[in-house]
Amino acid sequence: MHLTPHRIAIGVVAAVASVLVGTPSVAQAAPHETREPHYSSGKPYNARLTIPKLPRIHRLLVVAYRGKTDDGPGTKIQNRGIAASSHGPEGGTGPGGLGNYQVAAHRTSHGGIFHNTPSLRKGDRVLVDMGKWRYVYRIVGTRWVSFRSAKSLRAQRAAVPGKPGKKPHHAYITISTCATPEDHARGNYWTDRYGNPEHRIDKIGRLVKRVPRPA
Repeated sequence: MHLTPHRIAIGVVAAVASVLVGTPSVAQAAPHETREPHYSSGKPYNARLTIPKLPRIHRLLVVAYRGKTDDGPGTKIQNRGIAASSHGPEGGTGPGGLGNYQVAAHRTSHGGIFHNTPSLRKGDRVLVDMGKWRYVYRIVGTRWVSFRSAKSLRAQRAAVPGKPGKKPHHAYITISTCATPEDHARGNYWTDRYGNPEHRIDKIGRLVKRVPRPA
């Protein structure tokens, strides 16, 4: 076939466009964006929690215990001015584990260490140090929990936060504290036998990477 100058020009433009654009898989997805972070075994351990946006929360001790969020043993740990993390059949996974790592602390009493956690926003970092590793989570959402609703509590404690019965494929963290000021502002003074108000405010994070723990 005879190639006219016009046909040659079209061919050159098409070739250049092919090189610049590439295939969608190459142009749109870099390996570090698609690779899942390294999880831990999920075994419960005590850990240290840091939330850079909240200066008071720097290497806060998080004590692991067998139970469910904000039960008697968990409340006793929180009363020490530190955080508690439940594990077991009704609890969550360990630091960096596949599923829901649940961390709770007081907001208005016993030091109120989680006083400002309800102000966390999407994208804020949450750092958990355990052993030689630091697990880096980013906040992805907010949930309100009612202690007077078994359904709401099941959703809070689910392996995938808010979705009971769903199999987890990622590592999550739930940062939980009371909604006492909000409840009182609405005239709701109900508490359970451990002093928990009706509602809690949970910040949900998702694991984005694992790095060596800083010295």
